[in-house]
Amino acid sequence: MKFSLADHFGATDRSLTTAIRDGKQVRILHANRTFNATIDDVWDALTSKERIHRWMLTIHGDLHVGGRFQFDGNAGGEVLACDAPSHLAITWEFGDSLTWVDVFLETVDGGTLFRLEHSAPIEDLTSPHYQQFGPGAVGIGWEMSLMGLGEHLANPDIVVREGDVASMDLSGYMRDSSDAWRDAAITAGEDAAVATAAADRCLKAYVG
Repeated sequence: MKFSLADHFGATDRSLTTAIRDGKQVRILHANRTFNATIDDVWDALTSKERIHRWMLTIHGDLHVGGRFQFDGNAGGEVLACDAPSHLAITWEFGDSLTWVDVFLETVDGGTLFRLEHSAPIEDLTSPHYQQFGPGAVGIGWEMSLMGLGEHLANPDIVVREGDVASMDLSGYMRDSSDAWRDAAITAGEDAAVATAAADRCLKAYVG
C-alpha cells in the first residue's frame, strides 16, 4: 500500500476559535477534511466498533446515546448524540481532563465533508499541559486519525496501523502538522514565541 503523506496533509483544514458552550467560554480546535466516500459509508466507519478498530484504535463499550466507551491506551467518554448520518457528539475524558468532541458530516461535491470540533474550557489554555504542548497535543493525534480514516475508506479490508503503515516514518508528517497547529494558534491570537516553543516540545513528545 502506498501512502501520499503530502496529499493527506494538504487535505486537512485547521483552525482555532472560541465560543460559548453551556454558558462557559471554550476554545474549539477545528479539523476539516473531505473524503471521497458516501456519507453513509463515512458514518458507518465512524460508529462501527469493528471499523473504528481498523482506522483508529480498539474501542470498548456502548456506542449508543448515554453509553460509555473506552479506547485502548487512550481516552474514554460518553456518547452525547448520535444523529445518523450527520452528527456524533461525545465527551473526551483523559486523566482529569473533560472536553467534548463533535463530528458533523455533510454530502458535498467530491464526497463527504467531515468536520471535527474538539472543545475545551478556556481555562484549560492556562493548564500546565496546554502551556507545555499547545494545540498540537490533540491536533496531531486527530490528523493521524483522519489520515487513517482516509486510508480505511479507500481500502476497508486493511488495519491501517499494521503492515506497511507500521513501518512508515511519519516524523515528517507530524512535523508539518505541528507547524500547522502552531500557525493556527498564532492566527488565533497566541504569542508567536510561546506558540513556537510549545509546538517544538509537542513534536519532540510525538517523535522522540
